[in-house]
Amino acid sequence: MTEKIQALSSLAEIVEKCQKCELARGRTNVVFGEGSAEADIVFVGEAPGYHEDLQGKPFVGSAGRFLDELLREILGLGRDEVYIANVIKCRPPENRDPTAHEIDSCKPYLLKQLEIISPRVVCTLGNFATKTLTNRREGISRLRRKPIRIGKFYVFPIFHPAAALHRGDLYDEVRQDFASLREFLDAPEPPEEPSQMELF
Repeated sequence: MTEKIQALSSLAEIVEKCQKCELARGRTNVVFGEGSAEADIVFVGEAPGYHEDLQGKPFVGSAGRFLDELLREILGLGRDEVYIANVIKCRPPENRDPTAHEIDSCKPYLLKQLEIISPRVVCTLGNFATKTLTNRREGISRLRRKPIRIGKFYVFPIFHPAAALHRGDLYDEVRQDFASLREFLDAPEPPEEPSQMELF
C-alpha cells in the first residue's frame, strides 16, 4: 500500500501551475480542493459554482451544509477527514457545458490529486464527474451506487447533494446514496481483480 503524504503542500505547487490556464479567466479564485491528505474517501463534485468561486473553496452554502450533515450523520466523518475535489476547477462560471478540450486540460490536475491522496474510494457526484473518471457513456442513472474499479481505487457514483436541494423528491434518494456508500465501506475488501483502466 502506498504511504500517504502528511501534508497537501505538493498540491499547492500544482495549483500554482494550474491557475495560469486560459480556462481560469473570469474566475475570482481557482477552486482546487480541500481536506485530508490521508483521506480514504474523495468526493469529486461538478464545476465550482458562483459562491465557491468567490470563496475559493469547494462545497459552500446550503449544499456544503447538507454535505456536512450527510458526512456526520451517515458516514460518521467530518469534512476534515475526507478530501473534496472539483472536476473542471477553473471553468468560467457561465460555461456550464465544457468541451472535450477543457476536460482534457483539467483532468490531469484531478488525477494528480487522486495520485497524491491515494484514496480507497472516489465518490463521483453526478454525471459529469462520473463520466470524467470512468470514460463511460452511461450516466449517473445507470451507474449510481455501483462500485467500479478504476486503477488503484473504486469509483462510487451517487447523486450530488445539491440535487436534493433543487428537487425535494430526491432528498431520501441522496440520503440512501450515502447509506449505500456506508455499506460499501463497511463490506470486506473484495478479492483483487484486474483493473478496468489504469489511470496512473
